[in-house]
Amino acid sequence: MEIFPLFIVLISLFLLWIWGRPNSKGRLPPGPWPLPFLGNILQIDPKGFLKSFQELREKYGDIFTVHLGPRPVIILCGYEAMREALVDQAETFSGRGLIAITDSIFQGTGVSFASGKSWKVLQRFCLTTMKDFGMGKRSIEERIKEEAQNLGAPQDSETGTGKYLSSPGTYLDPTLLFHSVTANIICSIIFGERFNYQDPKFLRLLSLLNQTFTILSSFYSQVFELLSGILKHFPGPHTHLCRIIQELKDFITENIERHQETLDPSAPRDFIDSFLLRMDKASEFHHKNLVHTVLSLFFAGTETSSTTLRYALLLLLKHPEVLEEVQAEIDRVIGSKRLPALEDRAKMPYTDAVIHEIQRYSDLTPIGIPHSVIQDTNFRGYHLPQNTTVYPVMSSVLHDPRHFEKPDTFYPGHFLDAKGNFRKREAFIPFSMGKRICLGESLARSELFLFLTSMLQSFSLGCPKAPEDIDLTPLVNGLGKLPPVFQLCFLPRHREKEEMQISSGSFRVVPTSEKNEAT
Repeated sequence: MEIFPLFIVLISLFLLWIWGRPNSKGRLPPGPWPLPFLGNILQIDPKGFLKSFQELREKYGDIFTVHLGPRPVIILCGYEAMREALVDQAETFSGRGLIAITDSIFQGTGVSFASGKSWKVLQRFCLTTMKDFGMGKRSIEERIKEEAQNLGAPQDSETGTGKYLSSPGTYLDPTLLFHSVTANIICSIIFGERFNYQDPKFLRLLSLLNQTFTILSSFYSQVFELLSGILKHFPGPHTHLCRIIQELKDFITENIERHQETLDPSAPRDFIDSFLLRMDKASEFHHKNLVHTVLSLFFAGTETSSTTLRYALLLLLKHPEVLEEVQAEIDRVIGSKRLPALEDRAKMPYTDAVIHEIQRYSDLTPIGIPHSVIQDTNFRGYHLPQNTTVYPVMSSVLHDPRHFEKPDTFYPGHFLDAKGNFRKREAFIPFSMGKRICLGESLARSELFLFLTSMLQSFSLGCPKAPEDIDLTPLVNGLGKLPPVFQLCFLPRHREKEEMQISSGSFRVVPTSEKNEAT
């Protein structure tokens, strides 16, 4: 009789083992054996998905299967594998993969989360409309220049501009600074207006966007991918995320209602007006798609450029010799009598290389935004069923030693040839590639060049830490990567030959030739 309970246990374990076996009918790529219900939770490193995928790549190669809970997903690593999927089979891999923590919020709507025909229609509309309202044209350049110029201007109580850099020598966290200027650019396109930097509602929106990016990039978000079937029934950061996004959606809805009240069909003022005018002409143009598309553009247009600019300043503080070379090129090409212009970029190969290297090194979406295959497909000898989620691991490309000779080092030489001319690198894909490439690539590139050169034209950077003591370890590293919190001050360059005492410590600003001796 004592044998019977043991027999039941063994039979149960055997059935669970059979249940947990990967489905051979799909002929999925190899990968670690999953546990029933829990998938590959035992193979997930406490440091997150990226570390886990890097370790599994060493064993299984550039394409393998991981079970996030009971759900199998395909992991793509390296430039060649990603290009074969996202470019050579672009249409097949154009679906949006499931992100568990946002799935109940967006439910496949909005340009960032839609798939199939709805996504195609929305993407085409977004590209066309954003171009109509300035993206890629001189008008958007002028908007960026205006925000850049405002950074160092005296405080204006009506516009709320110039508040950040008008007190040089004061240490500050640049997060709010860059959130404000990048948000106002995308707001001018979407809402047709910019906000006062001190507007409480504007500051609240920026805080909500920052909280959203932090939660999405957190380790908890990755755990939720594994255990969403359980965690969704309990309170946690995912419920806080829902409240945050609902508040953002309420703001957008109020703005849409004001647009509806004042809409002039003969003269659309911005993105929202243009969308409203299409609502009776195609089924994809409905209220939920409008709200979620505006939210996606607002979030991406603010967070990506803002975070990259913070990484830029942190890396330049860490590498003062690079800062010195950039400012020398700014002085040589632009001088101090006029604002930088986009046409200057072609004459500034070193600065262009530095900006590219900042984007490569910062690696803003390390595990990539998941795709899905929209139909059954064969890929590298494997059969991927329709709707299979695919993670294109961006970090595996941007830090690939086969394409970048110093992959884990900040090295602008990656984008310079032997003569000091700028050179393109095919594995430089911070905006991804294929049909799902970032809609705001042109805007982001313009913002990074104009904001960075405008600041460095007028200011040097001060830091309470010596370069060797600056820590580049990310604050969070998941779906997105956030730089560590840091403090810096902006010092007018015409005072570089003087010694200055900073309120929270001593910092000596010296002539360029003596930069390495700064204390």
